[in-house]
Amino acid sequence: MLPPAVDSLLTDEALSEAPLARSKTIPSAWYVDPAFHAFDRDAVLARTWQYVGPASRVRNHGDFMSDVIAGNPIVIVRTKDGELKGWFNVCKHRGGPLAMEECGHSKVLQCKYHGWTYLLDGALRGVPRFDRTELFDKKDFSLDPVAVHEWQGMIFCCIEPGQAPPFEEVLAGIVERIAPLELGGLGFHQRDRYDVKANWKVYVDNYLEGYHIPLVHPDLCDVLDFRSYQTDTMEHYSLQHSPLKDDDNIYGSASEQAFYYFIYPNIMLNILPGRLQVNRVDPQAWNACQTVFDYYYTSETLAADPGRIQADRTFSDQVQAEDIDICERVQAGLESRAYDQGRFSYDLEGGVHHFQQLLKRSYRNARETGS
Repeated sequence: MLPPAVDSLLTDEALSEAPLARSKTIPSAWYVDPAFHAFDRDAVLARTWQYVGPASRVRNHGDFMSDVIAGNPIVIVRTKDGELKGWFNVCKHRGGPLAMEECGHSKVLQCKYHGWTYLLDGALRGVPRFDRTELFDKKDFSLDPVAVHEWQGMIFCCIEPGQAPPFEEVLAGIVERIAPLELGGLGFHQRDRYDVKANWKVYVDNYLEGYHIPLVHPDLCDVLDFRSYQTDTMEHYSLQHSPLKDDDNIYGSASEQAFYYFIYPNIMLNILPGRLQVNRVDPQAWNACQTVFDYYYTSETLAADPGRIQADRTFSDQVQAEDIDICERVQAGLESRAYDQGRFSYDLEGGVHHFQQLLKRSYRNARETGS
């Protein structure tokens, strides 16, 4: 059963789809009603492929990395035979954590609460002080699995794979579009996090259009050729792309392109010459989210100009500060009594429309299945 507060807001009218030129934006209640926080995690994020981190963190047998996906702790491990496995980072005894570090190395997974020990294949091996417990079989207490996929040097997972489209279908065509650049040839450099006092969908909407760039990001507008800014939409993702403006900017030369991929529902791949930035937007509350930023670079970029890396991060911090400020102000506007729904710019908000149509489909599916 859907939460009553959510069910009452998923009306046929609100869930209806219309072409971009005639469509309204989603209702403000979907951003500001607290009931949508848990609903979005269960109906949207849990049923889609989520970026976890660089594959280099789990290169060898015993390597692991942990994360929280759609509110659920997970751990990814590399087994002895070289296979990637994903598990809920939850001991089957009383819910304790198996891995507490973001990444590390261990030949087994041991609960940090009571010491239950699991093999990397998820089987329970060691159970301290349980010899007098009756009708207990370790085979009944294996870890719950999480689907894992490695793509272009990055790890993705899904905690409800039966509800998600095949991974290869989700990202189909990206590798061919950005050729000859190979994302798998880039190396992980660092991770940053930004806290935003706005609903996660506000942040996604903002990412998906260049309409605000001249007003909110004047320095970024000087880097991108805004007049040539375009948005293409596919089944599971959209692409915003633009030539770089001139030969003297932080991103590269005028002969090169900036690619901004959005993978539904909350993953961004910002691809620029010699560099990749992967973003994941995590809901923290109905009016708060956190964005995880992972930076990847080519070895040539790292070796040629180390100062460029710091300049890149400084520029990213500036752009994020601008986005955070405007998103938090938009959140306040959505919470006001003056706003419910708006309209789209046909020229510049096709990506936002595309995201909101996919969101409606996720919501409709949850309504139809009752979960």
